[in-house]
Amino acid sequence: MSAVNNTNFNCAVFLLIGIPGQEDVNLWISVLFCIVYVISIVGNSVILFIIKTDPSLHEPMYIFLSMLAVTDLGLSISTISTTLGIFLFNSREISHDACFAQMFFIHLFECIESSVLLLMAFDRFIAIHDPLRYASILTLPRIGKMGLVCVLRGVTVMLPFPILLQQFQYCRSNVLSHCYCINQDVMKMACSDIRINSIYGLCITLLTEGLDSLLIFLSYVMILKTVLSITSQEECLRALNTCVSHLCAVLLFYTPMIGLSLLHRFGEGSSPLLQILLGYISLLVHPLINPLVYSVKSKHLHAKILRVFVK
Repeated sequence: MSAVNNTNFNCAVFLLIGIPGQEDVNLWISVLFCIVYVISIVGNSVILFIIKTDPSLHEPMYIFLSMLAVTDLGLSISTISTTLGIFLFNSREISHDACFAQMFFIHLFECIESSVLLLMAFDRFIAIHDPLRYASILTLPRIGKMGLVCVLRGVTVMLPFPILLQQFQYCRSNVLSHCYCINQDVMKMACSDIRINSIYGLCITLLTEGLDSLLIFLSYVMILKTVLSITSQEECLRALNTCVSHLCAVLLFYTPMIGLSLLHRFGEGSSPLLQILLGYISLLVHPLINPLVYSVKSKHLHAKILRVFVK
């Protein structure tokens, strides 16, 4: 009898949601999301194509930028099917396995992007603090090893999430808070003891995005200290200008992600609409804006992009 009851209450699928109360304008919202995804995918793909095909851009700064573009593409592709499925076809159901797989890739690319942003901060520090040794410190083989470490770290720390969630029984409401699956949201649906999952998630957040953001902050403290020691005001401004694009990328990535994480863990009485909007911003905005910011701020890359489209 208990087995029957467990079968009845163990949800076979999760239900994703779009924007509650806006179902009448789902078609127009889908058009907006299609535009966002097209710009994100095309923009990051163009940057990757130009960096790959132009030998003059095979420098550390642009290689790190190509890593950032790959992670942004990964994030966009990880969410595009469920997001457009909801708004275009009202397809809200997602199986447990598909949900856990999507969750793994979303968190994996977030972790890798956090690592890449840290590497880019290190790149800017070396370029400003020790420009004469810049090329000898950041060699191509060393950059390749750094990228591999970023991927391995992401896979290692994120793989336990779907494995832990697979062990749970899901007998509560199966309606998730977003149009995609994330760990903080899915684990609340379980009727099992989720303390291990919750503690592990908090520890991983602190040791990945938390530690990375702290090291990025310390990198900029050292960059600022180096810049202030430069006697020429023109050289000082030129050095700071090389960091603007990276600072924008850091703010676009960490601000909504930290806000969403805090809402999921501590915002019991917060507005569901606020969670949904922050969820969209945390995964859609930086893949959209990063290519635009870097294309505008990097004169070399800007010229190459214009040359491609003018031809």
